[in-house]
Amino acid sequence: MNLDIQYKHSHEIRVRYGETDQMGYCYYGNYAEFLEVGRVEALRSKGITYSELEEIGIMLPVLEFNIKYLAPAKYDDLLRILTNITQLKGTRLFFEYEIYNERNQKLVDASTTLVFVNSESMKPIAAPEIFLNVFQ
Repeated sequence: MNLDIQYKHSHEIRVRYGETDQMGYCYYGNYAEFLEVGRVEALRSKGITYSELEEIGIMLPVLEFNIKYLAPAKYDDLLRILTNITQLKGTRLFFEYEIYNERNQKLVDASTTLVFVNSESMKPIAAPEIFLNVFQ
């Protein structure tokens, strides 16, 4: 099944001291976690939780991750993660992201592709009904 979704969600997170390097900049590897927070909260806002998916035997591992750093986040910056669930294509779910600081400066453009898999076989499967019911 292919489905254009275009669901946008915004979530805020503050850069903690432990997420910064010696210069006070947010360490680049932390952005993957910020995107995960945006993704999880976007799905939660539609009534879908990862724990619910896991209970019915479905996992959503990341298949692809792309990011472009435009400017650094710094210690104590309040970040706004804009998550756009863009498309369901077969077993794959596509996300796009933008991260802004509190001065509304864009820091990051990113995208991820996740795939629905059976938690026992780890083989790709069709999107579950609970997902389709929410986004159709």
